Amino acid sequence: MTAKIAFIGAGSLVFTKNLVRDLLTFPAFQDSTISLMDIDSGRLAFAKAAVENIIAAGEYRDVKLETTTNREEALQGANGVLCTIMVGDLDVYRHDVEIPKKYGVDINIGDTRGPAGIFRFLRTLPAMLDIARDIERICPDAIFLNYSNPMAMLCRAMQGETKVRITGLCHSVQGTASMLAGWIGAPMEEITYTCAGINHQAFYLDFKRNGENVYPLIRDAVKNNPAVYNEEIVRNEMFLHLDYYVTESSGHNSEYNAWFRKRPDLIERYCTHGTGWNPGEYGAIVKYGERMKNNWQQQMEEWRDRPIDLARGEEYASYIFNAVFGDGTLFKFNGNVRNFGLIDNLPEGACVEVPVLASRSGLSPIHVGKLPDHLAILVNTSARCEELAVEGALTGDKRKIFQAIAFDPLTSAVLSLQEIQEMVDELFEANRGWLPQFEGNELINS
Repeated sequence: MTAKIAFIGAGSLVFTKNLVRDLLTFPAFQDSTISLMDIDSGRLAFAKAAVENIIAAGEYRDVKLETTTNREEALQGANGVLCTIMVGDLDVYRHDVEIPKKYGVDINIGDTRGPAGIFRFLRTLPAMLDIARDIERICPDAIFLNYSNPMAMLCRAMQGETKVRITGLCHSVQGTASMLAGWIGAPMEEITYTCAGINHQAFYLDFKRNGENVYPLIRDAVKNNPAVYNEEIVRNEMFLHLDYYVTESSGHNSEYNAWFRKRPDLIERYCTHGTGWNPGEYGAIVKYGERMKNNWQQQMEEWRDRPIDLARGEEYASYIFNAVFGDGTLFKFNGNVRNFGLIDNLPEGACVEVPVLASRSGLSPIHVGKLPDHLAILVNTSARCEELAVEGALTGDKRKIFQAIAFDPLTSAVLSLQEIQEMVDELFEANRGWLPQFEGNELINS
């Protein structure tokens, strides 16, 4: 069978290039149809040129390449769908970070949870539900892999509102595992681990080399090697005190708890001087957007024209598709799925990140059991805030959105309830026009 893979939001050029490259390393997909879809015809043209370069470099003569701005056309006959969309540009999402900052909530990225992540979710959800419902109608047996953020809330809403076979993917799990292995000089092929929690806040419940626990070696490296400690200051502090290592960068994790960003001196100590890719600078996503705004075409040309390395990368997507409708090789990965009997001490039905087995039968999540009690306290808070935000988004209830933000650990460490209400009101006003489902719905009845 010749497969068809649709890319929704193909103008996210780096993702598209890497994922197409990975797919075409599998013989099962070397006669496939790649359908690139984006609403921005300029970005779509760059994506097409980049994929044509990959096809030419790999001499994949039997691959068929399609481009379209019509989503239904891209989905017709698709076996697999990849989504990398973002709703709104810099002029919109900068409010997610700048308005909380005005009230004293200092945010690094703001694409996952907390006030910034929740408003990004509110803007993005209608489009994502439209995509999921189109898949449900046009190609209901397709595997839908989501890369768009905020991962957990979007996946939770789509999984609850549709019957699409969907999971969300984040490279922080395998990326962090590789980093930890490097710190102790271990090749990744000798490493095994169990990782579970929620997106960006999952923990390695065990981390082994050839079956032997190597957490003591990691702790020794963090405590006694300044280069290792400084690479991920926030995450290393969490590890030294919580005993388990968390996925995703220090900057991201500094937003998800009350320990590192509630005072300027803490930001200076923990979030400013790290040497990793994201130590925790305020507004990093806005500053990136400002750099890209005026030279995105030049950046696209540079990305498109970089030398092509045809070696398969570490992203999960191609392995998953190969397991389900390629050559059938089983593949275990960490995916975002609803918690039905998977993590015993997180909310039933919430979106969790757990090991999942991909096979001809589809996607089968694996029961993990309980998180250590102290980790469950931290993760439960975030998961329950996300559940409340999803409920508020689906019902158009501003009060639930306020309450979800009111219990966010960083926000509640900095602001009073009245200040949070005022901040949320201002965020709704800044997003007027993007959130029609909330029009006329007052925040709180005084």
